[in-house]
Order: sequence, then C-alpha cells, then structure tokens
Amino acid sequence: MEANRIYNFNPGPSMLPLEVLKEAQAEFLNFQDTGMSILEISHRAKAYDEVHNQAKADILELMGLGDDYEVLFVQGGASMQFDMVALNFASAEKRGNYVLSGSFASKAYKEAEILGRGYVAASSKDVNFKHIPAQEEIKLSDDAAYLHVCYNNTIFGTEYHYIPETGDVPLIADMSSDILSRPLDFSKFSLIYAGVQKNLGPAGVALVVARRSMLEKSPADLPTMLRYDTYYSKNSLYNTPPAFGIYMVGKVAKWLKAQGGLEVMAERNKKKAALVYDAIDNSNGFYAGHADKDSRSFMNVTFRLPSEELEKKFVAEALENQLGGVKGHRSVGGMRASIYNAMPYEGCEKLADFMEKFHKANA
Repeated sequence: MEANRIYNFNPGPSMLPLEVLKEAQAEFLNFQDTGMSILEISHRAKAYDEVHNQAKADILELMGLGDDYEVLFVQGGASMQFDMVALNFASAEKRGNYVLSGSFASKAYKEAEILGRGYVAASSKDVNFKHIPAQEEIKLSDDAAYLHVCYNNTIFGTEYHYIPETGDVPLIADMSSDILSRPLDFSKFSLIYAGVQKNLGPAGVALVVARRSMLEKSPADLPTMLRYDTYYSKNSLYNTPPAFGIYMVGKVAKWLKAQGGLEVMAERNKKKAALVYDAIDNSNGFYAGHADKDSRSFMNVTFRLPSEELEKKFVAEALENQLGGVKGHRSVGGMRASIYNAMPYEGCEKLADFMEKFHKANA
C-alpha cells in the first residue's frame, strides 16, 4: 500500500485498483496524444469511441455472454434503474415481482408500487434482512412481468448463493455491490444493472447488461430518457455520456481480465472475506455478525460490538491504523467492511489483525 493511502472499506464510492488509478493519472492530461484530457474529449471522437466499445466488449467477455446481450451505460445510478425497470417492463396487467432482501430491494419495490405495478414475491424483512429468502419461499404472482432481486445487500451484508429459478418469467437483478466479483451463469438473467461506484468504477455510471430482446422496444408513452430502447438504439450515446466514468469502468474491466477473470477474483474474494469472518467467529461473541452464515456476503461484512461506545472507539482506532470507512449503516449499526475486488488481501489481513488486538484490549 502507498504510504499516503489507507485501506478504504467504504461501501461506495469505494476503493479502485491502484494500478488503474496510476494508469489514469499517467494519461490524464494528454489522452492518446489528442492533446486533451479524457475529461475534455468529445464523446463523438474516434478515441472515445474506442474506449466506449472496448469497455462493452470486455464486460461481455468477462460475463461469458454473446451477441444476444447488449451493454448500456446510463446515468442516474441504480436508483433510476428502479424506475426504468418498472416503467419499461411492468404494467397494470403484468406486475413486477420483487424479493425484499434488504434496503435497496425494498426501494426498488417501492418505485414499482408507486406506479401500481409491484408485488412482493418473498421477503426477509421480518428478521431485519438477516438472510436471503430461499427458492421455496419465492411465490410468483400469476401476472408476473419479471422477478427482481438485489443480489448483494450492501447494508445488511447478505448475498445470494443461488440463482432463482423463474421459468418463463424474466429474471432481473440489481448487482450494484457484487458485479463481476465471481462467475455466474449470467445467461439466466434477462437484465442486470449496477451502479458501478461500489465494485467497478467511480460514481456517475449505471451499467446495464441485458438481452437485446428486452431492450428493443419500450412503451411509446415513456419519456425519451426513461426508455431502454433509446440507449440501445444509440449505443448509449443519445446524449453526452459520463465519459470519464465509462473510461474508468473500461480500465477496471481490463484489469479484471489481466488478473485472470472472475474465477480468480472469486477465489481472492472468498479468502479475503474468510479472514474477517474468522475474526468474528473466533471472538467468543465479542463481535456478532448480522447476517446468517448461509447468507453471508463476500463483499460486505457486517457486525456489532458489545456497546456503542466500543463501536465508536473501534472506528476511531481503525482509522489510526489506516483502516477507513468501517462504520456500519445506521439501520444496522456497528461495523461494515466492504471488501470489493480492489481491496487487496493485505487490507483484510490487517483488519482481521486489528480486530483481534482490539478484542484482547477491550474484552
């Protein structure tokens, strides 16, 4: 780790690969001999066109998807996707079905419900979202337009470890906080979206990966910028895109390929998470994990300490040890360590070591 940098455990915007940051820094003032920064270049320029399309190609390659899928870059974050999904695919006759497994899954459902198009197919709200609802708990409505799931729950520290079976009903997933962190059969999903600021780039870009058949035709009565077919037909260039953000997403995708792809990242992420979960499980109850063990996230580790006073002390002393962003969300409290792709093994090793020392000093 660079001497002037901390291990950044923030949930998003979050840590980016140091190699990517240095590469962007090196070409920041003069991108590809254009005499301009990537921040200044036209989105119609050939140099940017290559960045845009290479990022799309690398993402599809990492996901193992073919020409029947398309990559879109949209503004408005995952929050606007809550609306776009419901507006484009649900209706009064065919409702969007939702699994409520955390805060953002619930927010997505709320947007559909505002439109009168939402249905709760399963929920773990009654246990404060400690686990992911199992396949047998999901009950689709007879008029289901799609099933929407939030694949990793940043706030509560839970993650799907199976792909829901939906038959002929399209499966849509918010993968904002675990996108490209492990291999999945992505072809089982009709549409995936992700705010990239947690695991793939800086804030300002929402990534959408979807079957072309899902994107080809949107309801005619929707405003232009809320229609998926607007982005699809114009290669996400109908208006000025967040070019710098897409450029960084492309660099992270290239970095992931250079690491060995999603299989390698999955092994790394499991080992990193195991360090922190072992520190929790071996603390004789000093640290109490929020998520049930069979639903634990590899991306976001959530836990409490015996008192709020100790939790405040933990946050302060962690930062003194170059461990930043460990304070949990107010709806859960305690601690949260977000250990996305860019977090090195050494960062989790240092956090686990700090946890053990803090336990011994404060038990």
